[in-house]
Amino acid sequence: MSAGQPDRYAVAGNPVEHSQSPFIHAEFARQTGQALDYGRLLCPLAAFAATLRAFAADRSAGAVRGCNVTVPFKFEAFALAARHTPRALRAQACNTLRFDPEAEGGWLADNTDGIGLVRDIEANAGVALAGKRVLLIGAGGAAAGALGPLLEARPAVLVVANRTVAKAEELVARHADLAGGCALAARAPREAGERFDVVINATASSLQGAQVPVDSAVLAPGALALDMMYGPAAQGFIAWAEAHGARGRDGLGMLVEQAAEAFFLWRGVRPETAPVLAALRARLAAKVR
Repeated sequence: MSAGQPDRYAVAGNPVEHSQSPFIHAEFARQTGQALDYGRLLCPLAAFAATLRAFAADRSAGAVRGCNVTVPFKFEAFALAARHTPRALRAQACNTLRFDPEAEGGWLADNTDGIGLVRDIEANAGVALAGKRVLLIGAGGAAAGALGPLLEARPAVLVVANRTVAKAEELVARHADLAGGCALAARAPREAGERFDVVINATASSLQGAQVPVDSAVLAPGALALDMMYGPAAQGFIAWAEAHGARGRDGLGMLVEQAAEAFFLWRGVRPETAPVLAALRARLAAKVR
């Protein structure tokens, strides 16, 4: 390895070829003057740990400093790290790893999904969560990362709806001490309740093209309905929400905001997200035409 080579990062997942993270981090690097190389790491479903360890140890083209982790490896990535941020510990899931060879244990796990979601809802979509009724659909890795920051935004009601109610109950129990005055509950999707101000789809139903797992009664008039997916995968949920009087939103803003938090963890510099989100939307719109 020659001196002056940029630090290396990647997004690890399966599938991963669709990921917009390389574009986002290239924009952040250009904006902040940081020298880094960010790529994609396709991990076989049965060999995530081995693939990630080989990537982290590779010094052939610059030091590997970290990675983002996407579906379906967020729980497995958490288990691989020796150190965890408080929000990763709360979620028991990880979407960001920092490889620190000089630190005891070496790998730090973080979860930036939830703070990215909250920043997108409040700053980009303009919806303050304090005092609102919020429905979080799903109890997997994405929902686990989101619940803590959502509670810290102080909604009046927060319901976690999941097909396996016991899984939602376990997630709720792990976050009960954050609830404060919020009415926090776990329910089955068809028993979620009615008239929520913010409805968040954190399930894989969009990727699978499945039917929206909740009844339209969950939507208050003018509610914000956000799918954590983006592109064609989110369109079914958005169309369903808008057909019932809600404001649909995809997960692109969340993607950019969580990436900015990861970038800060890695580089100690916080990039501006608004121009990158605008550039990303323009980039994806051009692909559609």
